[in-house]
Amino acid sequence: MIRLIPTVTPEEAVRELYEASFPLEEKRPWDSLSELLKHDRLRLLTLDKEGVFGGFLFYWQLPDYFFIEYFAVHPDMRGGGTGSHVMRLLEEQTGGIVLEVEPPLTAQAVRRIAFYERLGYQAFPEVYHQPPHHKGFPPLELRLMQKGLTPGETFLQVKNQLYKYVYKQP
Repeated sequence: MIRLIPTVTPEEAVRELYEASFPLEEKRPWDSLSELLKHDRLRLLTLDKEGVFGGFLFYWQLPDYFFIEYFAVHPDMRGGGTGSHVMRLLEEQTGGIVLEVEPPLTAQAVRRIAFYERLGYQAFPEVYHQPPHHKGFPPLELRLMQKGLTPGETFLQVKNQLYKYVYKQP
């Protein structure tokens, strides 16, 4: 059985998986992530399977939906339905969910997009640029996917909420 639990996993296990799972241009510096958690702006759920660390999910509770910023399953637990199970558990506890994915330019990105599509997520057709997490880096071209948003919620409304609350952009 997989459980989503508030952060009880040693910080080092989360950090190690975080560092290994995302390219530099997509990652916030760890100190920045820690500050957001400390001030309860960003939240962290860890995955626990029979007492063993299985991964994590960093998310924001925004006014109109939840935004998943980082989601990673430990390599030892991939391929057995863990990711799908976690997403379904989260969907039961929330309303709409928004997340970012890379454009479908690599095999890994195509698999990731297909994973979310199998769960019922839909991509907005518009191109989205994530503000950079590191000085001197350009904005990162990504795609936004969503499930369960209020009908009529537009790409621009979603993007504006992300820029305002997550990235502190005007």
